[in-house]
Amino acid sequence: MKLFDCPNCGHRLYFENAQCLNCSSLVLYDPAQASFVLSGKGGILPCGNADECACNWRAEGGRTFCRACALNQVIPDLSIDGNRRRWIRVEAAKKRVVYSLLAFGLPVVPKVDAKDETGLAFDFLADPIGAGPGGERILTGHDNGLITLNVAEADSAERERRRVEMGENYRTLLGHFRHELGHYYWDRLIRDDPARLSAVRALFGDERADYEQALKAYYAKGAPPDWQQRHISAYAASHPWEDWAETWAHHLHITDTLEMVHSLNFPLGRLETVEVGDLPRGDTGGHLQPAPADPDPAPEPFERILARWLVLSEASNSINRCMGLPDLYPFVISEVAARKLAFVHELLTGAPKKTWNNS
Repeated sequence: MKLFDCPNCGHRLYFENAQCLNCSSLVLYDPAQASFVLSGKGGILPCGNADECACNWRAEGGRTFCRACALNQVIPDLSIDGNRRRWIRVEAAKKRVVYSLLAFGLPVVPKVDAKDETGLAFDFLADPIGAGPGGERILTGHDNGLITLNVAEADSAERERRRVEMGENYRTLLGHFRHELGHYYWDRLIRDDPARLSAVRALFGDERADYEQALKAYYAKGAPPDWQQRHISAYAASHPWEDWAETWAHHLHITDTLEMVHSLNFPLGRLETVEVGDLPRGDTGGHLQPAPADPDPAPEPFERILARWLVLSEASNSINRCMGLPDLYPFVISEVAARKLAFVHELLTGAPKKTWNNS
């Protein structure tokens, strides 16, 4: 993610903005240009969900919805109190992950129907009203291109309860989307490519191991004591498919955050003296120093990305502790986990494949 400019006055815009706070222009995000455009100019129209879930993307040419909202198959029941607020939060997270997918040039195409094995769709559902203990529950997951999300995850208290109950270090809407999309792109990028599949098995393990039994064992016994030596998270140790999805999600965590750091022109790995009067103030458009020129278009080796990430995560974790907050990134990246992350990076960017055959 990065900062954007108002197409009318050049003032700073954030990804969720629908109006410039400087010139009051109505703006829309255009995924084709990866920038904001003026609403209503040149036939540019807002998404049909603009008034429904605060969507700030432009409608696809000649269509009702934007590129992200067109992926929705089922939305929350808006007659239920609180569901519109939940949907707004869900959509905000979904659009951030769609931004990343498009930035990597990945296919993002709506499912045509239930038999479509290549398209992508989202169902945002809630537990049935009145379902007591042991009753029916909506599970967040992926099935043949359909990603289901329980909208209860949009409530911070409920999400925190589940995080503690599941013994997780991290649980967010954005994290859910990134993880489940990892499963989707396994099918698109790995499953039917023998060379990639062989490389994945060498790094992540053989996905032909019984998935249901592996999850039952994980929930009954937990991750093995040495899981941190080989996996990015405890859940990643449950099965190779989950290892892949967790690693995929963390690659998006890392690259998306570092893109914003670059946009903010934060130096990593060195200290610089800054006069107090030069510091940006407020969050509504203070003047930042311009970001350095974009990096070389050639894919950057992952070891350089990881080096910057380790500096940033240590700093952000330390800052959070000073504020009495949990670590922003409560994970340790082992050498094996780094090789897995590098594999994902090489796959997405076309960087030289130095790590595919490492074990």
